[in-house]
Amino acid sequence: MQPSFEKYLPWFILREIPFIGNTMYKKLIHQFLSPEKVLNSTEAQLKKIDKISERIIFGIIHHKKFQDKAKKELEGILNKNIKIVTLTDSSYPALLKQIHDPPPFLTYLGELDNSSPCISIVGSRRATSYGLSTSENLSYELAKKGFQIVSGMARGIDSRAHKGALRAQGKTIAVLGSGINKIYPRENKYLFQAIAEKGTVFSEFKADTKPFPSNFPIRNRIIAGLSCGSIVVEAAKRSGSLITARLAGEYNREVFAVPGSIQSKKSQGTHALLKQGAKLVENEMDIMDELHHFVHSTKKYQPASLQNQKLSHYRSCKTAGPEILKFIGPYPIHIDALIENSGMDSSQIASQLLDLELAGKVNRHQGNYYSISEENN
Repeated sequence: MQPSFEKYLPWFILREIPFIGNTMYKKLIHQFLSPEKVLNSTEAQLKKIDKISERIIFGIIHHKKFQDKAKKELEGILNKNIKIVTLTDSSYPALLKQIHDPPPFLTYLGELDNSSPCISIVGSRRATSYGLSTSENLSYELAKKGFQIVSGMARGIDSRAHKGALRAQGKTIAVLGSGINKIYPRENKYLFQAIAEKGTVFSEFKADTKPFPSNFPIRNRIIAGLSCGSIVVEAAKRSGSLITARLAGEYNREVFAVPGSIQSKKSQGTHALLKQGAKLVENEMDIMDELHHFVHSTKKYQPASLQNQKLSHYRSCKTAGPEILKFIGPYPIHIDALIENSGMDSSQIASQLLDLELAGKVNRHQGNYYSISEENN
């Protein structure tokens, strides 16, 4: 058998054993380090696991009766060139691993990118035109700034979030509420293919699992878990998007909400989040103000196309004006990044920025971001 089959089969067998939820699965892997060692453990060893039930112990001891079912599932996945990432792989998303019940493994299409931060954008399936355009525009701007956009590929806000990232030629991640062989909704077939080619499509469900309503709250924890922050664009009082927001809060991630009309029922959920302390979003700079350290903590978060724009601008102004002007381009840059890139001290930079702003050579944006003015661009 192929090496990948032997590698993944124990993971699939362990998933087939009844009553092993994700939390218990994580405990078992933490204790035994691999599913192979879990399956080969003794009853005495298993009894040392906190809160493990007799039914789970019995299932593990007699795991061979689940082997055929696991083999069939794994063969179907590998035959379709669907990829697998497990909890012990270095490529498993780091933030997702931190939640208390991460998927033991994920099936996926596309490529994994753990170098760029993720932010989720979620909202109503029956969104208003305001919500749809806001979702796409926020996604577009955040993707340009180096974020991977995470959403659930549902109708409405989710779909437009993915499309905004693709339009920006950025990365986007779709987390399915179905198996990876079941595209839902069906009209998103081409969107699914585009994401699989230019981003990542994830599912924790068996490959042929249908999109049952109960699956979507389960997948929402993955959306929240992957992301350093979650943005709710439009949501009614009992929207599933509020589950994502609640989970994001529980995971100590940032929660953002876009205000809407006080007369719109589709904004009642987002307004409730704002009352509870979610950060209000008017544009992408409100998000950058909170999460800029994820993007500017290393140069690789900056899209190459923007770097090229800046390099061109730097060359044209090497001899003009204060030294800091060499490090400011048409794309807003945070003052912390200016300090890091220039090697100058903060007081010197602040003084030069003030002079440039008063002279109309740079624009100051919310959250201490600066860009070159159009007249000097």
